Amino acid sequence: MDPFDSSDSLEGPSKTAAKNADAPVPWSRFSAWLECVCVVTFDLELGQAIELVYPHDVKLTEKEKTSICYLSFPDSYSGCLGDTQFSFRLRQSVGRSSSWFGHEDAYNRDAPVTLQKEQAHFHGYVYFRQVKDASVKRGYFQKSLVVVSRLPFGNLFHSLLQVIAPEYFEKQEPCLETVCNEIDQWPAPVPGQTLNLPVMGVVMQVQIPPKVETLGGSPVKQPQTENLLPAPTVLPSVHELDLFKCFQSVLIHMQMLWELMLLGEPVVVMAPSPTVSSETVLALVSAIAPLRYFGDYRPYFTIHDSEFKEYTTRTQAPPNVILGVTNPFFIKTFQCWPHIIRLGDLKMSGDLPKQVKVKKLAKLKTLDTKTGIYTAYKTFLHKDKAFIKRLLKGIQKKRPSEVLSAFLRRHLMEQTESFILPLERYLESLMPPQRSVSPWKTPPQIRSFSQDEFMKTLEQAGPQLTLKGDWTGLYRRFFRSPNFDGWYRLRHREMSQKVECLHLEAICAADLLTWNNDKSEVEIVDLILKLREKLMRARKHQLPVKEELLERLEQSIQTIISSLPEDLQTLLQRQ
Repeated sequence: MDPFDSSDSLEGPSKTAAKNADAPVPWSRFSAWLECVCVVTFDLELGQAIELVYPHDVKLTEKEKTSICYLSFPDSYSGCLGDTQFSFRLRQSVGRSSSWFGHEDAYNRDAPVTLQKEQAHFHGYVYFRQVKDASVKRGYFQKSLVVVSRLPFGNLFHSLLQVIAPEYFEKQEPCLETVCNEIDQWPAPVPGQTLNLPVMGVVMQVQIPPKVETLGGSPVKQPQTENLLPAPTVLPSVHELDLFKCFQSVLIHMQMLWELMLLGEPVVVMAPSPTVSSETVLALVSAIAPLRYFGDYRPYFTIHDSEFKEYTTRTQAPPNVILGVTNPFFIKTFQCWPHIIRLGDLKMSGDLPKQVKVKKLAKLKTLDTKTGIYTAYKTFLHKDKAFIKRLLKGIQKKRPSEVLSAFLRRHLMEQTESFILPLERYLESLMPPQRSVSPWKTPPQIRSFSQDEFMKTLEQAGPQLTLKGDWTGLYRRFFRSPNFDGWYRLRHREMSQKVECLHLEAICAADLLTWNNDKSEVEIVDLILKLREKLMRARKHQLPVKEELLERLEQSIQTIISSLPEDLQTLLQRQ
């Protein structure tokens, strides 16, 4: 009997259980995309309250429900009349069980690091409606439809809300149940595939970008429209924002903002509305793509947030977090923070959006503080004047916003890649040579990262050609940031997996039977157990090795077992 072949070992009830396991689990497709859909309303006695959660059996903790309630309504200072869309991000309660752990390895393995599912946070996407209504005591209808997900797909979920929210506000719960049942029929979110997502008579067609193995790899192909009825609405991206629109009043300060994000500095964005607040924070986080931002960030943050005290304490330095706020009260609260971006309503200066100025933190005193970037930060790198000139020229020529946004995104991405490339090259030099990987020894170690050694490599392979400035100082500061720590941990894990794969390949290429000839039974059994553990680890952690390689190793284990005495064979087959 093959211990890895489950077909022969399933008899009676266990075989029935296996068949049942193949049946679709209720809401499994829904939960691959969403955690739940909530309706938040304003109750005169209770304030904000969750009116409905769908599916009904979703278990949100009381703390999560309270956070969703407060984060789903603009505060009274925003004066949002009509329909408003914005996003928030909240910390998951400690110790909660997750509904998607069976799927996350496959999705996260194939998705770019910036689009991976969150393990400790939820993203909330809000469609808020506030309209005059004489039948309500306060004179206003106030309600939010909220999509909660672990996926950072802002474009997709806001597009989904634009389809379902207006209809829901008219038809209420039956409509929501229908929508959730439709989402439960969606295909799995597989990166690289064109996905057709039908909802309420509309088909949204999307493509989640696949992981690109090398920096600056080939762009994702645009999905082809199939012969579908109704014709699909093609979303160009599941996540990308209009960067030009988000940054149009701070364009001349992009170099500073890029550095603040790269270094994971504490930043507060004070905006006139939750929409501007959340879009600006998410745009800042995306400014260092393809590098993932590893600090905390809250696109919309209120004084009712459960982390309010943690983030506003003056007894310690501000944490590595970006907060988006709309309440002027925060101006006083965050006076000790090192970087505050105060945004207002967009003003024009001729053909160009008026640019805010960098100001001293000491001037941040009153509730009517003027727009500006309040910081004492001095950039390590010089401004790219040629880039700013081309961007301003594009605005004067009235180029479309999406064209200017693509130009801005490409510039930021190229700058991040220039910064990361020397680090990637240095990491490659830490890998053990392939010839040192032997099937008869434990895998060789990856050399430790030495900051000083890396700095010496900059003289020959640094990024100085792209932008002039103090690159050495920028790297040294980066090494103290959460972004370096997160990036290095991730890359080290990938490198360890690569060494593990090379070791597996070496074992599969070796003549294990000949090696056994002069070995004792104890040594052979020890080898079998080690090979089985290696095989199990490769499958559990989904190492990037071909399945035929693992099958060959399985076959080798079986061949070695069959060469042993029968009593030992029986014992090993049972394990």
